[in-house]
Amino acid sequence: MGALSKRTVHRKCDAPYCMHPNSAVARRFERIQQHNQLGSGRIHSMHKRWIGARRSFRIGLLAVWFAAFLISFVPTVHAHTPSNSYLSLQVDSTTITGQWDIALRDLEYAIGLDANNDGAITWGELQARQKAVEDYALSRLQLSLGGSVPRMRVTQLLVDNHTGGAYAVLRFTVDGASSAKILGITYRALFDIDPQHRGLLRLVAQGQTQTAVFSPDNPTQRFELAAPDGGKQFLSFAWEGIWHIWIGFDHILFLIALLLPAVLRRENIRWRGVDGFAPAFANVFKIVTAFTVAHSITLSLATLGIVRLPSRWVESAIAASVVLAALNNIYPFFHGRGWLVAFGFGLVHGFGFANVLMDLGLEKGALVRALVGFNLGVEAGQLAIVGVFLPLAYGLRATWFYQRLTLKFGSLCVALIASGWMLERMFGFRVLPF
Repeated sequence: MGALSKRTVHRKCDAPYCMHPNSAVARRFERIQQHNQLGSGRIHSMHKRWIGARRSFRIGLLAVWFAAFLISFVPTVHAHTPSNSYLSLQVDSTTITGQWDIALRDLEYAIGLDANNDGAITWGELQARQKAVEDYALSRLQLSLGGSVPRMRVTQLLVDNHTGGAYAVLRFTVDGASSAKILGITYRALFDIDPQHRGLLRLVAQGQTQTAVFSPDNPTQRFELAAPDGGKQFLSFAWEGIWHIWIGFDHILFLIALLLPAVLRRENIRWRGVDGFAPAFANVFKIVTAFTVAHSITLSLATLGIVRLPSRWVESAIAASVVLAALNNIYPFFHGRGWLVAFGFGLVHGFGFANVLMDLGLEKGALVRALVGFNLGVEAGQLAIVGVFLPLAYGLRATWFYQRLTLKFGSLCVALIASGWMLERMFGFRVLPF
């Protein structure tokens, strides 16, 4: 028993010098170990932060590169005021008179007006190119009555301002016009320069107003002068509403920026995928509904002439809304109120949608028909985008590709591009080709 006790006493200790656990030396040794562990933790934390900073820097550089790539290779989408001209025809029993408003910026691209290349087109420069303007316009507009093609003659050149800026105003008459029940119009202006250009028609005959939209896919149309086809006019503007939002790059990016976090939830300052489809659908439904209600209100108010805002303010605010929606996906500051953001900025986007209809000068019945058709078209185009986005986003919501690359990197690219739009619209210069 004594020998066993001796072996126990002289057993090798874990602590140096086989110190007593409550001795001063043991306590000091324990403090040194804790300090070393703390220092190691700090070094590890600093190393993680350094790795995160390097990763963020690389992502930022990649975003800048990708934004530059988009600027160079996506010239067919437009975020600025669309290219429209306004054609008005008045058909009486034996005469036809017309007015055609064409944007000076479009004529500059087509035939050149700015003689001194100072970026500002003066009345003198327009007058100096009057013959070229008339020749260009008349060669791209043809009327037909009862199988004959009457000759058009310009009687006056003026200048007027529309929502998108200054326009050349060509007033003309049609020589040799005869009474007919069918009027055919072929419109081919600017389609070879800008495939997104649209010719907006207001035709008044026998006290009835008809409307139509000319596009590269539909340059020739026929109109019954005695009995206007209201359904055809409605469908024409409905399709134009669909097309308008599909080529409106700023409207699409705003909507996508709001929808990207709809399939995620914020948890411990990180994005996590939602647990089921129901909460994702509810988020998307609230955002889309709020955006729809808001832009429908201001679209109607602006088109009916009740409220109008300067185009530069509206377009700048639309670009700013895209920037804020994108940055909110990187550094959230709206905190789950996506539907409220969609409603607030949707009011601004509605004024942008109204640019297509405000300057047509339609009488009340035709204007309401065009307004309802256009607005329903915008909603249909919007729902098509959401229908493609939601299943893809929901399926990818838990992946690194969606949470890091799509949400953060994609939002950073959107913010960079929209910042360029905002500066262009605020200060009136042009850098981005779309």
